[in-house]
Amino acid sequence: MIVKFAPSFIRAYKKLPLALRQEVKERIALFESDHDHSFLKTHKLKGPLEGRMSFSVNYRYRIVFVFTSPEEAVFLAVGDHDVYK
Repeated sequence: MIVKFAPSFIRAYKKLPLALRQEVKERIALFESDHDHSFLKTHKLKGPLEGRMSFSVNYRYRIVFVFTSPEEAVFLAVGDHDVYK
């Protein structure tokens, strides 16, 4: 899986605490090897974010992304449940 990062994702990522950034890197690596791994809890979003997907970094934080092809995803946002707004 090829992962690209939107500028909004990069800005949000840089604001995260160092320990959380490391956790995000680990989840991205897992996503790249198996985007449907049960540990990630990947799911489609509804409502205003319909057409996008999300997966869990931990209990509180999520990554919102969109598939641009079967082999490529663009990460749009990272954060707590406020990323859904």
